[in-house]
Amino acid sequence: MFLNNHLAPLQQSYKDLTQTVEELNTKFSNLNTRLENLENIVGSSTSKMENKKGRRHNWEVRKGDNTTLKLYNSLTRSKEEFRCENGKQLKWYSCGPTVYDASHMGHARSYISFDILRRVMTDYFGYNILFCMNITDIDDKIIARARQEHLFKIYQKKVNKEDLQKDANSAQQALAKKIEETTDEDKKKMLEKQNTRTLAALAQLGGESSTEHLNNMLLECKDAMYTWLDKKLGSTVEDNSIFSALPQFWEKEYFSDMEALNVLPPTVLTRVSEYVPEIVSYVEQIIDNGFAYESNGSVYFSVGTFDQSSDHFYAKLVPEAVGDRSALEEGEGALSCTAENEKRSQTDFALWKASKPGEPSWESPWGKGRPGWHIECSVMASSILGSEMDIHTGGVDLKFPHHDNELAQSEAHYNTDGWVRYFLHSGHLTIAGCKMSKSLKNFITIQEALKKNSARQLRLAFLLHSWKDTLDYSENTMLDAVQYEKFLNEFFLTVKDELRKQSAPGIDRFGKWSDKEMKMSETFSQRQCSVHEALCDNIDTKAALSHIRQLVSSANNYLASCGDDRVANGCLLKEIARYITWLLKVFGAISGDGEIGFPVNVGGVGGGNVETLLMPYLNALSQFREDVRTVALEHKVVDVLKLCDVLRDDVLPALGVRLEDKEGSTTVVKLADPEQLLRERDEKKKAEEEKRLKKLAAKEAAEKKRQEKEAQRRQPPSQMFLSLTDQFSQFDDQGFPTHDKAGKELSKGLSKKLRKKYDVQKKSYEEFLKEQTATIETK
Repeated sequence: MFLNNHLAPLQQSYKDLTQTVEELNTKFSNLNTRLENLENIVGSSTSKMENKKGRRHNWEVRKGDNTTLKLYNSLTRSKEEFRCENGKQLKWYSCGPTVYDASHMGHARSYISFDILRRVMTDYFGYNILFCMNITDIDDKIIARARQEHLFKIYQKKVNKEDLQKDANSAQQALAKKIEETTDEDKKKMLEKQNTRTLAALAQLGGESSTEHLNNMLLECKDAMYTWLDKKLGSTVEDNSIFSALPQFWEKEYFSDMEALNVLPPTVLTRVSEYVPEIVSYVEQIIDNGFAYESNGSVYFSVGTFDQSSDHFYAKLVPEAVGDRSALEEGEGALSCTAENEKRSQTDFALWKASKPGEPSWESPWGKGRPGWHIECSVMASSILGSEMDIHTGGVDLKFPHHDNELAQSEAHYNTDGWVRYFLHSGHLTIAGCKMSKSLKNFITIQEALKKNSARQLRLAFLLHSWKDTLDYSENTMLDAVQYEKFLNEFFLTVKDELRKQSAPGIDRFGKWSDKEMKMSETFSQRQCSVHEALCDNIDTKAALSHIRQLVSSANNYLASCGDDRVANGCLLKEIARYITWLLKVFGAISGDGEIGFPVNVGGVGGGNVETLLMPYLNALSQFREDVRTVALEHKVVDVLKLCDVLRDDVLPALGVRLEDKEGSTTVVKLADPEQLLRERDEKKKAEEEKRLKKLAAKEAAEKKRQEKEAQRRQPPSQMFLSLTDQFSQFDDQGFPTHDKAGKELSKGLSKKLRKKYDVQKKSYEEFLKEQTATIETK
């Protein structure tokens, strides 16, 4: 009973618990169903998200401009993609000048050209350049010139008539003999000119004997005396200071010229005289490597041994020139010993030269001597740049033997086959189509060139030609450069004037673009791409400036299309002008911080702030002048109008201010270089004078023709042929010719032709008589 009483509640609890479990199972089943439905929903959404996400992942970086810089490599004679050994760190060696005379346009050809390349690679392509250049201050030409000038000065101090006649005559005879032996036509012409001057001086020596006259005659035959004195007394010179004084003087002059041309100085400058110990060590290593040998105190590079080595190749640049005796002798120098027994082969060249009396010398294991020409560059370049460099530059005339010998001896020293990666050579420079040469005394110095044209104009002339091709320095070449400069300057001045007119502050300067702006912007973008392609293509500045010209023309057309009905977009014009200015700065054609255009120099003060400072005052002056002209025109006050013209044409241009009067519009004020404005004024006056003279000549010719016609009218027809006795011998009673000079009767054809002339004159004469009769009757 007790158990029944307790089991009954337990059974009921169990029953209730079972029911609860069943209910929970039902609810759990429903929950699972709902979870499955939710998973399906979530799965569907996830799938959609994944699909969308997948579509975003299809985004790719667009293929950009793959244009890369290519340079014409003389080693391969083709354009090669430029790659630096060390990323953007570029090692560059450039052959510098041999300083024994004034720098000339041939030097400018190389140094301006490579300055342009250096600037473009630095400021456009972003390379960090270690630029090393040498000064050759030990050389046969320097030694010879130093001795010649030294001996000539001594001779000049004690000159007398008797000695000068005798010595100048000896010098002339030696010169005449040299002319006979010379086969080079250009050199022969130079020597003949020297001979002509010497003979003329000798002819004048017989008269006056004053010191001044003798010195003048000595100067006239200086070239002949230079050579004669050096040959006779050169070996007696013991003053070694002259061999350093001469190159030091011309080195200063050289850098002064480079500064005037806006050529950047090198990062590192090396002088041969400072690297003699390094040269000796370098030569020793070449001997140790088996590619050089000592002979009679000199050391020669064995071209045959080097070329026969499986690891080397001689004359990589100009293999076809191997054996060119003339080029090899010039490379060795005029003072070098050419004895057959000193060299194992005539193609071998000197690394170290035993010094002779009258020459500077340094100690070496082989005795006192001096460096050979070619070894100097190898040692100095290697000392700064190491066993390999990215770029080596120089004039095309240095290819063989100088640069080929540089390559050979450097690769022999390091036992490598790649001392230089890219060899760049600037083209020749001719003068009005003729060969230019300092040794031939056919050259124009940089200072002479700068008297005719500005440094910017010279640079533009180089920019308008390929750096690796021949450039002809002539009036036409410079005229193209001057016109291009003027073309750009007019654009810059026009843009500046336009921007001054639109000097709206803040957001007011932004206007809605029309189709014209869209088209101009598209053209701008296309030209920028074209310039980039040109610079990537062997730094083709000629093509780049052509694209700039087209861009400026398009911008000028855009300005003209705006007219008076709408204002041109100043922001767009400013960007175009800034881009062109920036590019010209990259090329080295513009210096300074000016945002737009060429630097303005007014009253000796330059800089962009000058315009900002002066323009309000100049605009006020221009407006005052315009008001005065308006009143003067209204009241026809001619003298006042002339004064306004004088202010515009004479006074303001000398101050660097140009006024451009425009009918129906405000006078335009522009600041420019005073010299340029004065040249423009003079050219305008010259053109006006030529036009006036041409008009006057035409008027005088017309008057003369009228007078001749009037005189002819007054001549009776019976007299018109009588004076022609050189053609006719017999005439009829009316003065008409019947027989020719030989007495032969005139042909019918000729008589008919002459009769027509006779009848025309008869009619003209009768009209004249009628006019005369009418005049008399009137009176």
